[in-house]
Amino acid sequence: MKRRKGIIDRFEGDLAVIEFEEVMEDIPKSLLPDSIQSGDVLWFYEDGRVEVDVEEKQRLSEEIDELMNELWED
Repeated sequence: MKRRKGIIDRFEGDLAVIEFEEVMEDIPKSLLPDSIQSGDVLWFYEDGRVEVDVEEKQRLSEEIDELMNELWED
């Protein structure tokens, strides 16, 4: 089954602004899992299911931390 990965950029009222690669889409929060936060990684399936990927969010967070550490090293 096809799926696509999105990352929650921010919330604007009842909408979640989600980044899909280079494209931003507004999706009603009512269509997403409860207790989502900015930075969460979501998988959107053809059948309408949406899943939160906690492990991928952690991996991306660690990758960003490493890049920031490299940037600030002397």
